[in-house]
Amino acid sequence: MTLQSDDVQVEQAAFRESFEAFYLREVRSVVGLAYVLSGSRRAAEDLAHDAFLKAYRDWARISSYDDPAGWVRKVVSNDSVSRFRRLTAETRALVRLKGESYVIPETDPESMHLWEEVRRLPARQAQVIALRYYDQRSNAEIAEILGCSETTVKTHLQRARETLARRLEEERPR
Repeated sequence: MTLQSDDVQVEQAAFRESFEAFYLREVRSVVGLAYVLSGSRRAAEDLAHDAFLKAYRDWARISSYDDPAGWVRKVVSNDSVSRFRRLTAETRALVRLKGESYVIPETDPESMHLWEEVRRLPARQAQVIALRYYDQRSNAEIAEILGCSETTVKTHLQRARETLARRLEEERPR
């Protein structure tokens, strides 16, 4: 038997509705970010759902942040570095309960090759490139998401661009 006042039930419903609206608004973009970082649809969905699960568990605090979506992207970016770790039972349950599959935008072969090259970059450079060009984030937003300075973001962007330009130029037929 559960004893809850009407006020507690209303607060819990508002909490669920607030998180659900956030989730529905951000999930497609976050799955896409995870995909360009991991190169795998399954890993992308796992990374995104894991990040949303972490946000849900502490939603009372996370929802008060200036940029809760940035926080979720930071979790995805950090977790993408070690994406092969086992998922928790709650994450698998969340995926089963939702039963949703997200459409990852079709990419032409040239774009696929570019994202493969991005994934070969050092982790921070790949994260910065994905957040800038896939997720359309500003340097300030990227710095906030990754917990670094804007100068560091600019440095990673410059180095990544130079490396990508060199690699792609080397592959180009002459």
